[in-house]
Amino acid sequence: MFKTFTAKIKALSPQSYWREILAVLMLLLAIIFFRSERKELMTIIPHLEQSDPVWLTAGILVTMVHFVFQGGMYRQGFAAIGLKLPWMQGIVLFLKRNFLSVFLPAGGVSALAYTPMDLRRNGYSKTQIHQASGLFAFAGLLTVVIAGLPILIYTIFHSGKVGDAWYGLVFLLVVISGLGLLVNSLRNQGWLYRFIDRKFPAAIPYINELFDANVSKTKFAGGVGYSLGVELTGMMHVYIAMLALGFPASFGASASAYIVSVLLMIASPFLRGLGAVELSLVYVLETYGYTSMQALSITILYRVFEFWLPLLTGLMTFLWKGRRIFLRVAPALLIFFLGIINIISVVTPPLRDRLHIVREYLPLTAVHASNFLVLFTGLGLLVVSAYLLKGLRSAWLLALALSGISLFGHLFKALDYEEASYAAFTMIALALTYQQYRIKTNRKWLRTGFTTAALSFAAVLIFGFTSFYFIDKKHFDIDFNWQQSLLHTARSFLLVEDDSLKPVTRFGHEFVWMIRLLGFITWGFVLFTVVKPFLQLTEPNEPERERARFLLDQYGNSATDYFKLSKDKQLFFSELHEAFVAYRVSGAFAIVLEEPVCSEENKVDVLKEFDAYCRRKGWQTVFYRVDENSMLWFNELRKKKLIIGQEAILDISRFTLEGKDKKSLRNALNSLQKKGYVTTVHRAPLSPEFIAVIKTVSDEWLTNFDKEEMIFSQGMFDAVEIAQHDIIAIADAAGGVKAFLNIIPDFAPDECTYDLIRKTADSPGGCMDALIIRFIEYAREQNKLFLNLGLVPMTGITQPENAAEQMIRFAARSKRFNHYRGLREFKEKYATIWENKYLVYENDFDLLQLPTALNRVMKP
Repeated sequence: MFKTFTAKIKALSPQSYWREILAVLMLLLAIIFFRSERKELMTIIPHLEQSDPVWLTAGILVTMVHFVFQGGMYRQGFAAIGLKLPWMQGIVLFLKRNFLSVFLPAGGVSALAYTPMDLRRNGYSKTQIHQASGLFAFAGLLTVVIAGLPILIYTIFHSGKVGDAWYGLVFLLVVISGLGLLVNSLRNQGWLYRFIDRKFPAAIPYINELFDANVSKTKFAGGVGYSLGVELTGMMHVYIAMLALGFPASFGASASAYIVSVLLMIASPFLRGLGAVELSLVYVLETYGYTSMQALSITILYRVFEFWLPLLTGLMTFLWKGRRIFLRVAPALLIFFLGIINIISVVTPPLRDRLHIVREYLPLTAVHASNFLVLFTGLGLLVVSAYLLKGLRSAWLLALALSGISLFGHLFKALDYEEASYAAFTMIALALTYQQYRIKTNRKWLRTGFTTAALSFAAVLIFGFTSFYFIDKKHFDIDFNWQQSLLHTARSFLLVEDDSLKPVTRFGHEFVWMIRLLGFITWGFVLFTVVKPFLQLTEPNEPERERARFLLDQYGNSATDYFKLSKDKQLFFSELHEAFVAYRVSGAFAIVLEEPVCSEENKVDVLKEFDAYCRRKGWQTVFYRVDENSMLWFNELRKKKLIIGQEAILDISRFTLEGKDKKSLRNALNSLQKKGYVTTVHRAPLSPEFIAVIKTVSDEWLTNFDKEEMIFSQGMFDAVEIAQHDIIAIADAAGGVKAFLNIIPDFAPDECTYDLIRKTADSPGGCMDALIIRFIEYAREQNKLFLNLGLVPMTGITQPENAAEQMIRFAARSKRFNHYRGLREFKEKYATIWENKYLVYENDFDLLQLPTALNRVMKP
């Protein structure tokens, strides 16, 4: 009991969390600093506002030069180990790592582990990236000493100030020397190398690889030169901050303050010394004769140049990668907020001065009409914003029209130029992104909507005219003539404010609202028909299917080609070549199974032709289960890809039941044989009685194993189709079938494959293995060389190339997808080849909607 308590105490020891504790202390220091200096911070705002714009511009330009020097350091670090890194990639690498270093514990070091996709696409290994990053870091530390040593010596001997910074520099010098000794010991297999070899032998291969590179001293010296440039830009930032604020400028004070700030940033475990750096800079500048207010002003402006601008730019580099998603989402958000602004603008009172100006130029009725119109467009914009996300072209047109109405409505309502400016900005954003909206409106629904609106308007006019004309005078205190009856009916139906119509009885109020309700329902229905997506599909006829079968016989080369003729597929035939595409439509996507069926030299032409066809229809193309070898055609069209899993292939000539690794498999098969189970091949065509038996097995599998039928790239149990397939089944001694698989046509040369593999709840262990073993024998009898065992989703992602693949890899480890790991383990007993399969799509925003679309096309 005592030992357990002691262990828990040790686990909570501050020594285990020294970085976190120190980080909290640094944050508290920052809070105390800004809290204690709040009055001074308020007094420096006027100084910052009065800063010289010329020197502010110079400071920003020096920051850009700082980025270039940092990129040059990375460039030289890679060049020192024989790799070529583009300068822009070096700058982006610095910005991203600098951004991450602010939020990571010991950020300056831990951020070096970040390896962007661009570097991996260049073909660099992680070891090479770490080697180059280590040289970058060492050059940075070295130049702090090279630049800081003479500055501090000069400062101490000529002014006797900032002596405490000397200890920090000496400490850094000791750290660099120690690192040099450790690196030398590892490189020359000295005492540290031998110690690791004894205690941690598994790390030795990695260390050997890490220090295997021959470092070019000349290239490394170039990196040190760029690093000295980085130190110079830092000193210039302090100096420029002094000039921009109009204070006496001292390069000695600037250099000393900069060196102290860098030492604190290196030593800081979190947030790059935020708070501590500011406090030390103010102290150093005060020792040079600056007042507290002046020192604080210089410090804050310097940190804008040196800390906040690089941080913001680093954030922008991360956001730039997702710019396509942003450009797709931004217009919908702008429209949504414009709708909110419209509604708020109407319910809040207008500014009197502006309203007075409007009334001088517009009649009061027009102002009231615009007020109600702005409210109505606000509600319409809220609805349209949701359909913009779906990519509807009619929603884009409607949003553009409503934004234009909103623009003029705000101006006419009360000269609200702020809201009108936002509406104009929204219209510009819509105009710039018009190509994103392809999905057409259903013309049938559109005709229905406008026809209904016209008929409803005519019916309400007749109803309203009759009612107003003959209604009792007491309800409105007006004896309506026929012109007034038509006018008030039209205004109420069109949802326009009608100040001249003032009901005085309850019935009068109910009557007016009844007409307005009819108008609201009618215009709401029109809005629905405008944004109703267009989808007109016709099932392929038998001649078209026969043509597709002929093309498959000519050009088919895949195990899933058989499903391109399934009843769920639409067929697109090329007008340029002998080719067809099998696809299924879901929402805004035409989801293609694999790729076009045609000769290889025509693939790109057919892909372009199909893209153009889908663009006319308002669909975006998606290609599901594309092979690794086929990606070159999609790369030519600049499509994006996402690995979705791997397909297991067995080289039949390499399979044997001999050997230790197959012992458990042999035991399982022997056990089945001893229990009287028999594996049999049933040749097509199958009898209705046997089809009924295996149908029972299939239904039991669906029920007891909580499965459901899936289609698109696989088949479901169809008695008519399965009757034409050879079946391998396992039966017990009494003849009862316990498991089966059906063999389907495989258009890949020398390959054999199956579709359904199902069993009963009481089937014996090893029955699935028995089916596969008999299937291998069947393939040999057919003189086949390979056996396609099918796709294992969410596997094979060893090096994720984007955030989506990282998410798939992470999700694959969760309990929800345990069955995929089990499927992988089952097929690994047989597979000798694993082929990557991809989802090919147009832009990253599609990934937000594709899971739902794919789920739909895979359901019967």
